[in-house]
Amino acid sequence: MFVAASTHCFPDVAIDKSLRKLADLDYNASEIVVGKGVNDLQPEWLNADFQAVCRLCLTSRQISPSAFFFDLSPDFPDYLQQFNHCLKLCKTLGVVTIVVKASPAGFPYNEEFERLTELVRQASGYGVLVSLLTEKDAISGSIDSLNSLCKGISGLRVALDPSHFIYGYKTPVNYDSIIPKVSHLRLRDTTLKSFQVKIGQGVLDYKKLVDQLKRCDYAGALCVDLAYLPDVDPESELRKMRLFVESLL
Repeated sequence: MFVAASTHCFPDVAIDKSLRKLADLDYNASEIVVGKGVNDLQPEWLNADFQAVCRLCLTSRQISPSAFFFDLSPDFPDYLQQFNHCLKLCKTLGVVTIVVKASPAGFPYNEEFERLTELVRQASGYGVLVSLLTEKDAISGSIDSLNSLCKGISGLRVALDPSHFIYGYKTPVNYDSIIPKVSHLRLRDTTLKSFQVKIGQGVLDYKKLVDQLKRCDYAGALCVDLAYLPDVDPESELRKMRLFVESLL
């Protein structure tokens, strides 16, 4: 296991500056977001100048990409083509994990099963693992659906974001059954009433989670993913979070 941070932690600056900021905070690994946000790696860049994108992802020699988050909804135009470009980027840079979004809750299960089967098929040709991000309002917000999808689709893994099983519930959802299927992890402090709070004010049992992952021989990233909080210095929070997560390893 190792500590990483998402480029979404600095959403208002260009992606190269975001990577430099994370490196300055002594993060050695990053989750690079491919999407349409201000500081995302734009999907059209992958087709326009592939070598330039590779150089961009390696902006700072002190921090290396450990995962790509393909932050595009399944109905995005040319989704599969853009996904394939991102797989090529993974292979070129030696990244083995690509995180994808699930379809919204209520979407036909059979169609989602077929879609994810195709993504896993394509990714396997590049030696890349597809990790389905857990989100409360998506099909992946259901533990039963996650277990069923992973059981039925050989090679499909889970990108666990525990906040989506804590925030908005009367009591946290038990996600122990999906721990063996996790290949990527997102972290922030969360309460039942707030999706993100200052470090040390949440209810997530980090030690228990890390111990569970250790027992499953988890070797992936513990990826810090912090949004801006009012009157909170983001760099200070990111530094504290790195030190705290490192102390668990």
